[in-house]
Amino acid sequence: MRRLDASGPGFAAAFDALVNDRRESDADVSADVAAIIARVKSEGDVALAEYTVNFDKFDLDTSGWSISKDECAAAYDALSPELRDALNLAADRIRAYHAGQLPENRDYRDGTGARLGARWNAVDAAGVYVPGGRAAYPSSVLMNILPAKVAGVRRIVMMTPTPGGEVNPVVMAAAHIGGIDEIWRVGGAQAVAALAYGTNRIAPVDVVTGPGNAWVAEAKRQIYGVVGIDMVAGPSEIVVVADARNDPRIIAADLLSQAEHDPTSQSILFTDDSDFADAVAAAVTQIIPTLSTAATMQASWADNGAVITVPTLADAIPLCDRLAPEHLELAVDPAEADALFAKVRHAGSVFLGRQTPEAIGDYVAGPNHVLPTGRRARFSSGLSVTDFMKRTSFLALDDAGLAAIGPAAVALAGAEGLPAHALSVSQRLK
Repeated sequence: MRRLDASGPGFAAAFDALVNDRRESDADVSADVAAIIARVKSEGDVALAEYTVNFDKFDLDTSGWSISKDECAAAYDALSPELRDALNLAADRIRAYHAGQLPENRDYRDGTGARLGARWNAVDAAGVYVPGGRAAYPSSVLMNILPAKVAGVRRIVMMTPTPGGEVNPVVMAAAHIGGIDEIWRVGGAQAVAALAYGTNRIAPVDVVTGPGNAWVAEAKRQIYGVVGIDMVAGPSEIVVVADARNDPRIIAADLLSQAEHDPTSQSILFTDDSDFADAVAAAVTQIIPTLSTAATMQASWADNGAVITVPTLADAIPLCDRLAPEHLELAVDPAEADALFAKVRHAGSVFLGRQTPEAIGDYVAGPNHVLPTGRRARFSSGLSVTDFMKRTSFLALDDAGLAAIGPAAVALAGAEGLPAHALSVSQRLK
């Protein structure tokens, strides 16, 4: 764990190293992914079946390619009442929050009498990737499916690996709540390729969303342009800005909530109190051995954790903006949280006040937990309804409207050396 003091010598260089630290996989997977995509394009289901045997150790033809809606409904019915209620609460809140994101169509006339506007429509089909193994999260199922449903997508396809042929029943139950149309038991870069290009069994989609490992992320990068994607996501991140009025164990738990995702996750604390910094670091050390994810947390904290003291908490905000973190907690009194938040420019999602842990945002808050990582919050946003929609602009002119703006178009076409453009307009002006 790095311990930095913003007032100390050498801080600028040390913080630069922290900002520029590359935590994505060091493996050069680009060529491997390109080969997988090419093979799925040419061989389709045959390639998917072979990759599934090699990577997930089961036979699709024997165990079944898909999971039915009836199986998902049965998994939902088999849940404990407590877990069923929790998933339904999460779904209701996620659905309601994203309904507020639906964009409005525009249709108006300007001063020339020209009619202008734009109309929004959902894509026809969306593909949702849901990881298996270490990261089998029903919450991600809801976070990806429900915005697509709210947007009005007609066909939503889920791809999820089932290592050893085992299916996660809570993931299936979440798919039932979300109203999934198809579930295919295929994972990895090959699943992303199948969504983009289609196979005999699996029809292609228009947008692919969802988290995954380095191969899945690279596959999404390579198929972008054939289909839309949400983002290329990397390891999880949390930055906590906290004063000494917090319980050190609570802040330590907040930091570890992301450290337990993966050894490459990153957890950073900013505080204006050196003694509190010591107390949080000590609490982290005490908590790690008590939890089942200790090995992952220990690796993450040792390699990527940081505790940084600053003269004032306001001094932390420009540093946070440079990190552009996936999650930012402002663990201070409400008024101060609002004042600090007003200065934040770059963060995927911000959690205001002492009683708003980031972990709530992962499950039941409502805003999407699919967020930009790796400093991408400088230029991108979390998953939303509009990721499953596209906007079509329109224009209608009458004689007066064309007369008002047409001559300028003719002049500009001439300046660009495009005489047919100019002729298309000028003949109408006559």
